Amino acid sequence: MKEGQPFRPANPTETPGPTGPNPTSWKSLILNGSGALAAAALIVVPLWMLLSNPAVPGGHPALPTLLVAAAALGILWALILVRRWWFGGKQQRSGHISTWQLVRGIAGRLTVLGFVAALMWLSPFPHQPDREKTVPANGPTATAPAGSKAADDATSITLAPAGKATTGLVFYPGARVDAHAYQELLQPLADAGHLVVILKPPLGVSLLDTTQARAAMDRHPEIASWAVGGHSLGGVSASSFAAANHDVSGLLLFASYPAENMADAQGLPVLSISGSNDGLSTPDKIAASRSLLPPTTTYATVVGGVHAFFGDYGVQPGDGEPGISRNEAQQQIVAESLRFMDRLRASG
Repeated sequence: MKEGQPFRPANPTETPGPTGPNPTSWKSLILNGSGALAAAALIVVPLWMLLSNPAVPGGHPALPTLLVAAAALGILWALILVRRWWFGGKQQRSGHISTWQLVRGIAGRLTVLGFVAALMWLSPFPHQPDREKTVPANGPTATAPAGSKAADDATSITLAPAGKATTGLVFYPGARVDAHAYQELLQPLADAGHLVVILKPPLGVSLLDTTQARAAMDRHPEIASWAVGGHSLGGVSASSFAAANHDVSGLLLFASYPAENMADAQGLPVLSISGSNDGLSTPDKIAASRSLLPPTTTYATVVGGVHAFFGDYGVQPGDGEPGISRNEAQQQIVAESLRFMDRLRASG
């Protein structure tokens, strides 16, 4: 203190500038803690799905786009929380948070966690090739034979035969199943001269776009006779498309049945293949759905077959216990499907 200046006692109410986290009330602690948890979930879960499951980046772009947007939102939210924690406004410093704000904040964070749980549910079953299948001398079963072509784009996988095709099959995968899981199973149809297009549904759920087959059909005007087919929920979408589009010449159902009555579609050939040990599309459900299909429908049962045998994606929760090998079951599925497509070509 300089000479001549009056003495000024320290003001106990004065506080120094911010040097660390601001003191907060228990309500603020709850909001900050739950907000940090929700932000972390928005970041970690989408990145985990993108990096650990090859079926995500290899599928329809809708899911990867949604995951990237969710992760970006989580990062932004985390930055906002950090800023508020270190440089919070007067309300957070004094802890003036009403009960309504607390309830509203918790509800919002629970909604975010519910959204993250929905993202986790959307994680598809990845393609898992059956290692017990007989591998030909010229390479694995997934390799297309000489002369045929396999093209993979953002919304479909196209298996084109070596020669000119006049018949084609557009196939809807089961819910949350990687489209590549059906490539080996349907390759023999392309080998026999039929064009095969396996769709990649948005978010892995075909019901979000039941008309997706139309774009695939329009890309191939050379095909005179089209069949649509699908596995499980994909078969529901295929049935809906066949019922609404009279230029469809056949319907192929793998462990599936329609959601609407198609009994009056007398001129539509239908083949329904199911497994006797299926725990999801059970034999009872298949039998109960017969009244929804045309009376001329052909039914084939793979004795001992289960739901997951209609693709190569491993074991599915809720499925039954198999009484046959996957390889033996798929040989029967392929044989029945080939007979169906060959009859379609002969009649066209």
